[in-house]
Amino acid sequence: MRCSEARAGLEAQRNGKLEPARIRELKRHLAECQGCRAFEQEFERAQAVHASEPQLAFASVSTDQIMQAIHQRARVSQQLEDIRQQQRSRISRIRPFGTVLAALTFFALSCVPLFLFAILLIQSDFAAPVLSALSGIIEVLVILVQYIQEGVNLTTHNSWLLTGVSLAVVVMLGMWFHLMRPPREA
Repeated sequence: MRCSEARAGLEAQRNGKLEPARIRELKRHLAECQGCRAFEQEFERAQAVHASEPQLAFASVSTDQIMQAIHQRARVSQQLEDIRQQQRSRISRIRPFGTVLAALTFFALSCVPLFLFAILLIQSDFAAPVLSALSGIIEVLVILVQYIQEGVNLTTHNSWLLTGVSLAVVVMLGMWFHLMRPPREA
């Protein structure tokens, strides 16, 4: 018996498909061939491991379960779409108020300096004590502005680079205003 026949015979013997005469021949070959005995031991060990593994039973999924999962997914998709629609409607309701609030805030902040100047002109007797209390802070600010102005003068005196940057900024602002204007009617 050849080694390849002996190895095939081991599988057939395990399945109970080997004739008694072939079993005797297989045992004689295993007694003589050390390689086939090692193969037999490895084969038996693999079979023992395979037998000890739990067999997985595949659960059958019914058509009803599949349909329920499809309907559940459709419900979830519909709920998400409803939430998106609610968000869009809230934004559309808030948008006009947000625009008005932004305009009023901008107007109020831009009017603060004018309001303070008006109080200074109208109520000069009230403004004098406030300004005297703030005189120390104002003096520090004036000195700071003078230092900054002197630094800017030293930096920008006869500077072609600053002139070029200023020109570029003006051109870019002009282009931006041109692009942001509303389109003309045909």
